[in-house]
Amino acid sequence: MVNFTVGPVQSCDAVHKIGAEDVPYFRTAEFSDVMLENERLMLKFSGAPEGSRAAFITGSGTASMEASVMNLLAQGDRALVVNGGSFGDRFCKICDVHGIPYDGIRLATGRQLRIADIESVAAGNKYTAFIVNKHETSTGVHYDMQLISEYCRKHNLLLIVDNISSFLCDEFNMAELGADVMITGSQKALACPPGISIIVLSPRALERVKENDPKCLYFDLKDMLKNQERGQTPFTPAVQTLLQINARLRAIDAAGGVYAEVAKAKGMAEYFRTRIKDLPLQIVSESLSNAVTPLHPTNGMSAYDIFLKLKDEYGIWVCPNGGEMKDKIFRVGHMGCLTVGDYDCLIDAVKQILI
Repeated sequence: MVNFTVGPVQSCDAVHKIGAEDVPYFRTAEFSDVMLENERLMLKFSGAPEGSRAAFITGSGTASMEASVMNLLAQGDRALVVNGGSFGDRFCKICDVHGIPYDGIRLATGRQLRIADIESVAAGNKYTAFIVNKHETSTGVHYDMQLISEYCRKHNLLLIVDNISSFLCDEFNMAELGADVMITGSQKALACPPGISIIVLSPRALERVKENDPKCLYFDLKDMLKNQERGQTPFTPAVQTLLQINARLRAIDAAGGVYAEVAKAKGMAEYFRTRIKDLPLQIVSESLSNAVTPLHPTNGMSAYDIFLKLKDEYGIWVCPNGGEMKDKIFRVGHMGCLTVGDYDCLIDAVKQILI
């Protein structure tokens, strides 16, 4: 199978090799050194301001989304949440579960966020935080972070950013944007197995963590950050995945860093989008990330049927959608260990199905 999904994505041989080895014991100086290097490189690649920290959670991206809300916000806060798809809606559900007051900025499928959308919801209300999925993976919309940054600076809002599918695919610099939290995961552009999510916290976010008293054990960021000072985690982590992340981070650093990785994703995305221009496919997002291309078949075919045909008849995975978008949209990712030749095979298969 060739994997064009948006996670888990296709891994390189070095990651596969680590995954084939026995899992080593992790309460050692050697593993601590790996974890300290992981933190250093994550801070570097996210453009985190001086004094920032990173926490590594054994759990999916949703675990870090929930941990961020639990540890930084309390019932006395009020958040603005961008809700333009299933992952924006997930942040709303997390706020509901933990009793965090919020107002959702509801957007139609594929629509970019505009200042009028924010102001129409926020008018007359007081907020302490702004929560957004930088790239709403379910619809492919890549939100305007400069617009969001300016709004948050103007109103002195804590900015919490799910950058799970956009990290290393699109430019993102925490210090320049004034972002306080950046969340990502192992199975996206880091191109490792799922199981680890990462939270990068600015000094202002760290102060919020220090002041808050969340009712949890496993998701207590104070405990995680204290253990990370010595390169450890409070509970048994996904050791193998953390070693694979280390290999990927070092390889990215040696190959030109975050800018080279972003350029790679951009090149693959542009190649694919140029090659499909004459096919009966509509790109549905007003604002695209380099990470994924969301496509709507314009010839009447079901998007889910295309997904099934590619999987069952051609040995190719793309990303289906669920719910009301199941038959309308499928997605092609531009992350992981993929080549131009892989995209040529995908495009040839899509042509045979559509025409």
